Amino acid sequence: MTDKLFYKSVTDSEFEAEVKSCLKTEKGYQIILDRTLFYPEGGGQPADNGIIGNAEIYDVQDSNGEVVHYSDKPLEVGAKVKGLVDMDRRHRLMQQHSGEHIVSGLIHNKFGYDNVGFHMGSDCITIDFNGTLTEQDLDGIEKEANEIIYRDFEPHIFYPSSEELARLAYRSKKELEGDVRIVSFAECDTCACCGLHVVRTGEIGIIKLIGFQKYKGGTRVSMLAGRQAYEDYAKKDIAVHGISTLLSSKPYEIKAAVEKLMNERNEIKEQLVSAKRKIFEMKMASVKDDEKCPVFFEDGLEPFELRLFADMLMEKFPSAAVFCGNDEEGYKYAIGSNKADVVLFIKEANNALNGKGGGKGNMVQGSFAAKADEIERYVWNGLK
Repeated sequence: MTDKLFYKSVTDSEFEAEVKSCLKTEKGYQIILDRTLFYPEGGGQPADNGIIGNAEIYDVQDSNGEVVHYSDKPLEVGAKVKGLVDMDRRHRLMQQHSGEHIVSGLIHNKFGYDNVGFHMGSDCITIDFNGTLTEQDLDGIEKEANEIIYRDFEPHIFYPSSEELARLAYRSKKELEGDVRIVSFAECDTCACCGLHVVRTGEIGIIKLIGFQKYKGGTRVSMLAGRQAYEDYAKKDIAVHGISTLLSSKPYEIKAAVEKLMNERNEIKEQLVSAKRKIFEMKMASVKDDEKCPVFFEDGLEPFELRLFADMLMEKFPSAAVFCGNDEEGYKYAIGSNKADVVLFIKEANNALNGKGGGKGNMVQGSFAAKADEIERYVWNGLK
């Protein structure tokens, strides 16, 4: 059994040990020491990284009580080696893990929901709860979580006897046997956990809940803590001040400034649509009233303008087709018909004209990679 030094001190980064075994595998070299500070993946927390001797350690796993270090280089069995844990990575993970405990405990205490799964990713933590949470609920939880950080107390980690464990109210995802390690954050959370945690809650710095969504009948919450939360804030702060400068507004007023800009854009868009309608009406006036399927090739139309022109034509004619593009790059289309099965037609047309797209009802949209004369001939013959 490996002597697990990381449970004795989560702040120590250097240690000395003896190499008990070194086995070459497809994944690299599996190294077992008599003692280690390297935390193996477990309890939802990723493994430590670092260096042992001259070997880089990129993964650590627990195998029946032995801590297995995965390395890019072999180490001599029996050799005395020095190990160095990447403490920046470990502390970030401890901040995230302790933050997750606080949030999960608060939600469990307040709403009775269980944490049924969580993932500590490189960009954020996601926590899955078996109940519905609202934005207002999570705003309150976030505030309480940060109050716990400000109080800067020391988590209590202990191994209760079987009798004490039977009387203890604690969170756990499964039935546990043997020595059970309990991590308690004062009154907000008591949970069975084998992971590493901060020495005092103040080390977490900040907890920020950055999103939530419905997930498998419950709620998936995304959160950040510690340095990750600060780095996320710093990036967003740069973006906010950049937008603030562009809009000539104060940072806390950019929402109103953007809404004003969007309203102005919508007014301009409505004016442009009105102008386009008048242009399309003039083009329609040039088409004979008994035309079965007018076909237009236009320049510079957006997809919604293609659709608008085709809809206007179909108010007057049985079928219509509007295209925009050129022979080299292809043509976007909006094709409609009040008499033909245009959905079936476009499947055949896409095959014949190297196209893609579709739709439903009496209108389809997409693109053809063919020349204008080929397109016009095929469409007119198919929908006339």
